Amino acid sequence: MAKKKTAKTTRKTAASRSSPRKVSRRKPASRKKTAGRSASVKKAAARKKTVRKSTSSRSRTPAAPSPETSPQQRLTEIDRELIRLLNERTEVYVRQADQERQRTDRTTFDLAETAQLWQFLDKVNKGPLTAEELKSVFRTVLSASRQRVRRQRIAYLGPAYSFTHLAAIHRFGDAADLVPVSTIATVFDEVNRGHVDFGLVPIENSTDGRIVDTLDMFTRLPLRICGEVQLHVHHNLLARCDRSEINEIYSKPQALSQCRDWLARNMPHARLIEVTSTSTAAQLAREKPGAAAVASQQAAVQYEVPIVAENIEDNQSNVTRFAVIGDSIAEPTGADRTAILLQISHKPGALSDALTVFKQCRINLTWIESFPLRGPESGYLFFLDFEGHVSDAKIRRAFRDLEKMARRLEVLGSYPRSEPSC
Repeated sequence: MAKKKTAKTTRKTAASRSSPRKVSRRKPASRKKTAGRSASVKKAAARKKTVRKSTSSRSRTPAAPSPETSPQQRLTEIDRELIRLLNERTEVYVRQADQERQRTDRTTFDLAETAQLWQFLDKVNKGPLTAEELKSVFRTVLSASRQRVRRQRIAYLGPAYSFTHLAAIHRFGDAADLVPVSTIATVFDEVNRGHVDFGLVPIENSTDGRIVDTLDMFTRLPLRICGEVQLHVHHNLLARCDRSEINEIYSKPQALSQCRDWLARNMPHARLIEVTSTSTAAQLAREKPGAAAVASQQAAVQYEVPIVAENIEDNQSNVTRFAVIGDSIAEPTGADRTAILLQISHKPGALSDALTVFKQCRINLTWIESFPLRGPESGYLFFLDFEGHVSDAKIRRAFRDLEKMARRLEVLGSYPRSEPSC
């Protein structure tokens, strides 16, 4: 019995060792399971890598405002960034100005840089702020930056809050040292003596035409026009009493002239009295019973005199052009204006021959004024304004032709053209 059992067991063991089926079933099953496990690990690793990459990418991108952020919180964030950028811009400007001053030894600022900045704002601004609103912001920033390089002193036809003062603020900003003087001649003298960097004087009005005192000073002193400001001039009637109680109206001659039709229609009973400036008129309106003034809105605020009638100028497009005077010629901008003084022979056809030069050189004349010569000599001196810069080829060609017929030819300056501002 034992032998049978042993033999049976031996056969069973031998059969199990020699059976190929069971071996082939086990091994493939083991490889498949291992391969499956390996693929799962690779997928998990890939998912981890993707998550890490996505997280890293998100960390480099500025976070968008959270839906929970209130408008006030967002405004605070923007204001903080604006403060940082404005201070950084000022620091960069100061460094650039210092380098430029060391390289060129120039002590004044090139007024063309402002024109280039305005062109840039017009080009890139997409709103909702208008270009003029943006310029008012940058004007203050630029003025403050320049004062950190060198204190700018500007003489203007005062007193404070006259239209010339408003033009000076518009051109140079509040941070500049604005010096009021009493006459146009004094503005020229202050610049000529080097007491100030620039001067600002009215040169032309769209209602009354030329400002004689300004043009006369260009014939006397060797100063140049470095820039211009065009300002919409709006006149108001200021008084501390009712319109029916006004018996005197004060203002400077030009302001009264620009409102003469309105005053004749609406204030025929009031006496018109000329004074040196609209600011002086506002002060008189504050102090004298029954007195009124023709002046600006800013003067009304400054001297605390109520406006009883707004925008009383006869020409609603009333614009005054102011000249920035100095001793340099601005760099060309591509949108420039040049002014000259021209004296030619006092004979028939002489002026026509001179004007033909501008036509032949395709130069657009924008203004021409004449003045009688002083002294015993008869004839006229002409003030001409035209488009282009003194460095332009066609302007140089015109000067060569004019020199052949001119008895006197002086370049008063080339400067960037401006647009009227409110």
